[in-house]
Amino acid sequence: MTAVAQNERLKSFRRGIHPPYRKEYSEAEPIRFMLPKEGLLLPMSQHIGAPCAATVKPKTDVKYGEKIADVDAFVSAPIHATINGTTGAVSITAVPGGKRSPAIPLKPPSEGNVLPEGFFEQYLDRNWDSVEPTSYDPDEIISAIREAGLVGLGGATFPTHVKLKRNPDRPIDTLLLNGCECEPYLTSDHRLMLEAPEAIVVGMQLAAHAAGIKRSIICIEDNKPDAIEAMRKAAQGRPGIEVAVCVTAYPMGGERQLISAVLDRTVPSAPKGLPLDVGVVVVNVASAHCIARAVVHKLPLTHRVVAVTGGGVSKPGNYLVAVGTMFSELIAHCGGTTETARRVLAGGPMMGPTVPNLDIPVTKGVGGITVMSEREAAWWKETPCIRCGKCVDYCPLYLSPTKIAHAVKAGDYEFATGYNMTACCECGCCAYVCPAHIPITQYIKAGKNRWRTIVSQEK
Repeated sequence: MTAVAQNERLKSFRRGIHPPYRKEYSEAEPIRFMLPKEGLLLPMSQHIGAPCAATVKPKTDVKYGEKIADVDAFVSAPIHATINGTTGAVSITAVPGGKRSPAIPLKPPSEGNVLPEGFFEQYLDRNWDSVEPTSYDPDEIISAIREAGLVGLGGATFPTHVKLKRNPDRPIDTLLLNGCECEPYLTSDHRLMLEAPEAIVVGMQLAAHAAGIKRSIICIEDNKPDAIEAMRKAAQGRPGIEVAVCVTAYPMGGERQLISAVLDRTVPSAPKGLPLDVGVVVVNVASAHCIARAVVHKLPLTHRVVAVTGGGVSKPGNYLVAVGTMFSELIAHCGGTTETARRVLAGGPMMGPTVPNLDIPVTKGVGGITVMSEREAAWWKETPCIRCGKCVDYCPLYLSPTKIAHAVKAGDYEFATGYNMTACCECGCCAYVCPAHIPITQYIKAGKNRWRTIVSQEK
């Protein structure tokens, strides 16, 4: 079948919420290119799995795309020079999420090109008609993805080559291309679907071919009709592709919710249950774009589109940014913060962590920076739980968030794990609907961190 089929019925999942999406700040802003002028910091851990170690010495002149860090581990992803420049001594930097990581400083050249000529134009190249994904060997695709350092760009940062590696014991029948971008404020995936849909479709087909998948479904929420049309048009004439239009709801972009909505399949409970258990692989649209560039053009993951948005930034927009660019330089490029700016998030307001300062580098997993104004960052005092049960009613994973939070507050981590604390995806729905303004998600995050420490100490 060569036709692109659009499923007539809007796809949805049970529970979840409908927060104000506030994408008007940047959804109409085209992708612009930011050329870094200051020093970059490239953390050694930008992915789930084993952290990398530097493969170059300090004061080494490196070229764009040159591998500068790697590790001999299957679940990992190498790091590449994101510009032409000179390396410095390995230092320690904070990364989004609060952890600290060794990092390689990279200083741009005082003279000459920072990046190859025509880099931006090539990144958004729309001439992909001649590419036949099935002409590539599946093992060749997996190898190219691994060498390019690709990870999930939807925020999870799981190494892509691991996800797509064929396993005879766990065959996959469906690939879902995740273009929902349900997190409020963020628009980088939306803009990429509008401005580079052909590369995304080719990347999706390459991923499906590598994993031995015959059915691919493009999934987009119905609040992005222009992206739906652009992706449908780009997929015309390419076999095995469907388009599923999903209800605008949060967290539609979560793997478990998307699989439930589109395929009516239930992924077993985390942390052990995976989409692979129900024959599905989910790939983010930005990841698919990078797959096409890695396999066809042999280009590593060095840049990504970042939405800089919110009422606290002077000029919101979507920017193609070198990994390692400091938050401070990117926000300054957007005109700086406004007088009402109060909080900066690495991501959106539902799942993005607050950053303590702007001396933090953009990593592979950062798809947005939200600068919230005083009004947007309004804070309410936590009051006692009134046992209303709203957190239970709206939890998309059918957990009992308040019981877990109370157990964490009491230091009873075994009780918390008995209520499946580790299965929580930290989407924030519970905290959003809580009338007592209890930061339930933060309690659960803290409980999971503490439980991991206890388990590691017992080993």
